[in-house]
Amino acid sequence: MDNERQLRLTVDTIPGLVAIMTPAGEVELVNQRVLKYFGRTLDELKQWGTGDDVHPHDLPAVLAAWANSVEHGTPYEVEHRIRRADGVYRWFQSRGSPLRDSEGRVVRWYNLLTDIDERKRAEEKLRRSEAFLLEAQSMSHTGSWRHDLMNGELTVSPEVLRIRGMPPDFRPSSIEFFFQNIHPEDGSRVRQAYEAAQITKCDFAADYRILLPDGTIKYMHTVGHPVANESGAVVEFAGTGIEVTEHVEARLSLEKALEEIQQLKNRLREENLALREEVVHASMFEEIIGSSPALQATLMGLSMVAPTDSTVLITGETGTGKELIARAIHRRSRRSDHAFVGVNCAAIPAPLIASELFGHEKGAFTGALQRRRGRFELAQQGTIFLDEIGEVPAETQIALLRVLQEREFERVGGSETISLNVRIVAASNRDLSADVSAGAFRSDLYYRLNVFPIAVPPLRERKEDIPLLIEYYVKRFAERLGKRIRTIDKRTLEACQAYAWPGNIRELQNIVERSMILCTGETFAIDLAWLLGGGSSDAESRGRALPQALRSQEREVIEAALARSHGKVAGASGAAAKLGIPASTLESKIRQFEIDKRRFREPPSE
Repeated sequence: MDNERQLRLTVDTIPGLVAIMTPAGEVELVNQRVLKYFGRTLDELKQWGTGDDVHPHDLPAVLAAWANSVEHGTPYEVEHRIRRADGVYRWFQSRGSPLRDSEGRVVRWYNLLTDIDERKRAEEKLRRSEAFLLEAQSMSHTGSWRHDLMNGELTVSPEVLRIRGMPPDFRPSSIEFFFQNIHPEDGSRVRQAYEAAQITKCDFAADYRILLPDGTIKYMHTVGHPVANESGAVVEFAGTGIEVTEHVEARLSLEKALEEIQQLKNRLREENLALREEVVHASMFEEIIGSSPALQATLMGLSMVAPTDSTVLITGETGTGKELIARAIHRRSRRSDHAFVGVNCAAIPAPLIASELFGHEKGAFTGALQRRRGRFELAQQGTIFLDEIGEVPAETQIALLRVLQEREFERVGGSETISLNVRIVAASNRDLSADVSAGAFRSDLYYRLNVFPIAVPPLRERKEDIPLLIEYYVKRFAERLGKRIRTIDKRTLEACQAYAWPGNIRELQNIVERSMILCTGETFAIDLAWLLGGGSSDAESRGRALPQALRSQEREVIEAALARSHGKVAGASGAAAKLGIPASTLESKIRQFEIDKRRFREPPSE
């Protein structure tokens, strides 16, 4: 009797589920943890294998393992899920060992079930993370590697092998795997850089070419980071290698084009109008005109990101040509044969923007007489351009975040999930990072959109392009109006290059068109009285196109509207609606006058 109590006490103290079974498999004794887990009595647990205690997917394997052990009298071990009293299945590791008598016959089975649910979930999470990492590496042409300096072992990801034309089952034996197919002109330089990084314990970075077995040349960019042990000695390097062949070839091509453009520009002053027209066309990148360093930096980024499917966020002041940048990205992408759908988020009333973007089902709201496809559906396989993204209301920002994360959405009033294959290009003339800090724009949406930022410079930062732009618009409007222009007045060019252009290219285009309408001869000139702003580029001189008294009055009107709307710009109750102007125009004015709209956000005190 004492032995029986001692056995039960011992079993109850074991940190796991313990069951003692007869040779035939009938439950004879369990500890308190088993009774508590299943919420049953010992009698109710006698026939454990006949119900749903074991997960249906795992039951066949469990029964097979048990039957084999009973038949041969050997221990067993199996992992499976067991249903808890509240209906939740958890993973356990089940071990069974036989107890034999003096003649070797099995007289009892001792079974211990250890909860491994957290380990299983961690393993599944790790497996998914590894799968996502491999997929991301494949999509971005980026491979990862690790070099153990202690034993010389080199470990690489599958993408490294694919980039270098090696079979998937190939296992490199040493770091020489990387050096053996580097272009002869680059090999010693890269090797010396890597050896120096090991000595100095610094990061390693190198750009080089590799020669594939079929003679193909690829351009690579590799980085490595040293990993030190507790004593500070570097024991390994870990890093990534990305294939940048397309980027390098695009850059070389663009550099060649820029060199040709510069040559043409140097001859521009000495040649006639026909030659200048040729230079204008040579300076066009899609429909974007200019060769200034500021613009070329933007176009360089455009060229690099266009062939990818990455999300792009274009920023810049009103009138700088952000939509032209977006269209150029589309035309230079793999989606150029499909639709480019533009949406001006500031022009759509807040209650209707979700329906406009995602469509709606019949009867979703008053006036929804039939199903309507949204802009995202219309842009399938192509590109959608979300202009003035900063004006999107908070509830629509949440829906856009889901589209960016999950690539799926539902129409307004619908339940069908629609998968999305669309490249997203967004634009804003606002400082979205400041809006995030002020709580006016979701930070998670901002970081999803800001994968590849492109800043479009204002016209005052690319004054070298003004003569090209004027010649382009002069020719365009002259053909439209049936006029013949042979020369452009020199004072007009000088005044235009001295003017700050607060309205950017859009203002320049409007002034050229207005001047062309009034032009009566063969020499194009602009009324210099229209350019009252002078040549300064700071915030104060940008607005000198208005007399100071009128500027003060305009500022007061804007501040009064912001006060009435508690700092809100867009929407039916926003300051823009109260003033009867587009929200984007008001945002530009707020920046021009350096008005801090955040100080109006608190309602006036009683």
